[in-house]
Amino acid sequence: MAIAIIDVLLKPIARIRRTCEMVGVAEKFNRTLPQLETYLEGEMTNGETSETRLTYDGSVS
Repeated sequence: MAIAIIDVLLKPIARIRRTCEMVGVAEKFNRTLPQLETYLEGEMTNGETSETRLTYDGSVS
C-alpha cells in the first residue's frame, strides 16, 4: 500500500512564488522561503486552514 503525503503548504507557497516571479522579486522569495514556511506553519498551528488567507496574508517582509 502506497503512502500519500499531503503538504497543505504546497499550494500557498506555489502561489506566492508565482506572484513573486511575476513582479520580479523571485530572488527575495528564495531567500525568505524558510521564514515563509515557518510563518505559515505557525498560522496553521493557530488554526488557520484557508488557502486564500494563507496565500494573501503569508508574505514575509
